[in-house]
Amino acid sequence: MNPSPIAGPLAGVRVLELGDLASAPFAGRLLADLGADVIKVEPPHGDQARRRGPFATNPDPDASGMFLALNTNKRSVVVDSRDASHRSDRLQPLIDEADIVVTNLDGRALEELGVDLDALIRNRPEMVICSITPFGRSGLYSQYTAVELTVSHAGGWAYQTPGASDEDDQPPLKVFGHQTDYHAGFAAAMVALAAFDKSERTGIGELIDFSSMAHTAGMLEAALIAASYMGENPSRLGSRLLNPWRIFRCSDGLIFLVTVEQDQWERLVAFMGHPEWVDLGIFDTNADRHDNEDLLCLYIEQWTEQHSVEYLWHEGQARRICFAPVFSMADLEGQTHLQHRGFFHQVSHPVAGTVTHLGHPFRWTASAGHPPIGPAPVLDPENVPRFDAGRSLLRLGAETMTGARLLEGVRVLDMTWVWAGPYATLHLGFLGAEVIKIESGSRPGLGRRLPLHPSGVEPSLNTSAYFNQWEQGKQSVELDLADPDAIAVIKRLVEQCDVLVENFATGVMEKLGLGYDVLKAIKPDLIVASISGYGSEGPLATYMGYGPTTGPLSGITALTGYSGGEPRELGLAIGDPVSGICAAFAVTAGLVGRARTGEGCYIDVALWEATASCASEGWMHYQLTGGQPERQGNHDPVMAPHNCYRCAGEDEWVSIACADDDQWAALASTIDAADGTQLGADRRFARQVDRKQHEHELDGLITAWTMNRDPWQITADLQQVGVAAFPSMSPRDLLADPHLEQRGFFVRLPHEAVGVQTHTGPAWTAVNSPTTVRWPAPLVGQHTKEVLERLC
Repeated sequence: MNPSPIAGPLAGVRVLELGDLASAPFAGRLLADLGADVIKVEPPHGDQARRRGPFATNPDPDASGMFLALNTNKRSVVVDSRDASHRSDRLQPLIDEADIVVTNLDGRALEELGVDLDALIRNRPEMVICSITPFGRSGLYSQYTAVELTVSHAGGWAYQTPGASDEDDQPPLKVFGHQTDYHAGFAAAMVALAAFDKSERTGIGELIDFSSMAHTAGMLEAALIAASYMGENPSRLGSRLLNPWRIFRCSDGLIFLVTVEQDQWERLVAFMGHPEWVDLGIFDTNADRHDNEDLLCLYIEQWTEQHSVEYLWHEGQARRICFAPVFSMADLEGQTHLQHRGFFHQVSHPVAGTVTHLGHPFRWTASAGHPPIGPAPVLDPENVPRFDAGRSLLRLGAETMTGARLLEGVRVLDMTWVWAGPYATLHLGFLGAEVIKIESGSRPGLGRRLPLHPSGVEPSLNTSAYFNQWEQGKQSVELDLADPDAIAVIKRLVEQCDVLVENFATGVMEKLGLGYDVLKAIKPDLIVASISGYGSEGPLATYMGYGPTTGPLSGITALTGYSGGEPRELGLAIGDPVSGICAAFAVTAGLVGRARTGEGCYIDVALWEATASCASEGWMHYQLTGGQPERQGNHDPVMAPHNCYRCAGEDEWVSIACADDDQWAALASTIDAADGTQLGADRRFARQVDRKQHEHELDGLITAWTMNRDPWQITADLQQVGVAAFPSMSPRDLLADPHLEQRGFFVRLPHEAVGVQTHTGPAWTAVNSPTTVRWPAPLVGQHTKEVLERLC
């Protein structure tokens, strides 16, 4: 199923991007790469990404790898906020003409441009405005200064990284690149398109307040819910719930291995030749393997070291064992599977020349397919672009849609399990869609079986925190898919649905008689999203690909780790949430496209490609310099200081980053005033380039100041003078956080089996659409009778 290189489902949608660096530009790129006309507003010196590099040779604002990757298919206009004519003649016409505004600028930057988001939605009530900020526009931290490091620690991801570590002297670790920005960009683009779809139907626009901290806190896999349900405080230290789950040494590199189900463990034992240690009686069950993880992994590595990475990957996968190599960027480039799927794109740029870019994070089959990937714009102060003529709103039923949810009236058939698929449909439910989940009581999904139960409650299929978090707001219909009558019921449900999402292994839907051709014949305008490890087509399409495998496969694992250390696990099974939110974004794009053409589509999301789309900084470094970026812990290629520092208390840390010399002066002044030091006068640290050169010494001096202080007091002192600082948040910290509580992020609804527990909800608020979760996760088959009577 190859996408057609034509206009795209968002052709004619006019998007104004008021953004810098990563989150808003990434959201803008996602929209532009589906055909939206995205005009990017830049200051005279350009987006910060133009100065970050990497560069092939000398620094050039038009040839920065990060900028090239995040701004494909856009146009650019320079607006000097100090120039009234620029604001009136260049910016204001674009504001008047735009359908969607995406911004990650803070209040001060918007004010300098003369942009008031609240006034804008009042004056243009049909417009969609999506504000992406580190903490949101409201709440205790809304005025805090932040960079990617800040959000990674504030949202709790860094506290979980590196996974299963035994190094308690090392700080929590930020994953390579601007990962929280990319995930926020995916989700914000999804919400913006859902709001645009509602606006087209009703003329009612939206002002979306999106918090990157909240979104990060909402994708912590089982960490936060283990704290909520069981009182635990998971961290990067300790062992995994499932074992084996680790990176192992091979004769020629590193490979990742995870066994999720007991039969996978048994196949691994057979592959290893049933070594004698297996019969010790201490590895028989997953609980046994968890209790004896260190010894288990020692034995396994003695075996993996005898074999090559390629042998274990392909021979293991042939036996349905989930191996995945830890790839470098050069390894990634050589993957014939990705080449076959068209994931790499040659893009010709007037300054940078021809550069290979990572492609779309999903494949799309519809008459309005993916447009070609075009170059990022050059910084041209004389160019003054305008949007084409405006759209005609459909305004169908506007009088009945006031106060409706964004996807009110959209019905989703959910045939998903574990995390990636449920994460996608969870977010479609957050947007207001009706989600009907198909499941089996006799063969329950892994989410219902994971042993994460609240104390004092008899464990059952209805009490797992994992299921109850990721299946909120859905209805459960119990069917046995081995029964032909159940397949007939599925087909009748398809007739009544707008969207079907599935994440079975590749080929399972076809074996069930529910392949896309069958579904399309039943309902031609159905939108089908298929999520799998390697995609539905290609040489390796049948390979197993759980979420934790795609950090290694994408190259991000190889880029993540402490300075001078080995590649480290990413703390989360990252392929699941990124592919899930990617699928949800693609579905909203499909709904917009369907409203224009009447056509459905097939969306093919590969966990590998969705994750790799977030590796663009490492990829562009390789493409432009021929080298692999070095692992650098919490450090940054440009900023210094930029690290996570030990504080008073057990495993207490604070992240601190100075983006420029003014912020450094404020930090140095604060430390000097407290400790009587002379950091501000030390010429080693006068300029950013000097601080990078003497980063080790600088980190030592800052640690001497932080190590006997409370991280929250440090945060308050530094935020007061405009320095990005924030504690590295544990799950317990997040559950008790007053800012997240103020923003209504937590969901506490009575559940028949577990009572009232704390779950995470949407990372955004909206002025015209409810964002509350309507009901808790369902009991097994709870809605079978009601749904089938209503729809079949």
